[in-house]
Amino acid sequence: MTETTLARIRRFTSDRDWDQFHTPANLAKSIVIEAAELLECFQWSDEYDLQHVKEELADVLVYCQDLLDKLGLDADEIINMKMDKNEAKYPVEKARGSAAKYDQL
Repeated sequence: MTETTLARIRRFTSDRDWDQFHTPANLAKSIVIEAAELLECFQWSDEYDLQHVKEELADVLVYCQDLLDKLGLDADEIINMKMDKNEAKYPVEKARGSAAKYDQL
């Protein structure tokens, strides 16, 4: 995400004095709620409205960024930490082309 976009997200919250409501628990709940709304875009059909998907996905990403900020975390750092673990759990030679969980490889 660009610094301009990050600043816009932070300004949106700040301008409305909403940080007081942004506890980690509230933000985590909001992420799940928005993710459910994203999932709803695909309910009952393989067809979807791309604009609606983009809007719901943006809501999820904004709340994720808000939670990163609240907890003082860096997205690149935690994603790379998790990717290191995933790469160890799912080595290419065992996982390529397979949907099996790591303990079934």
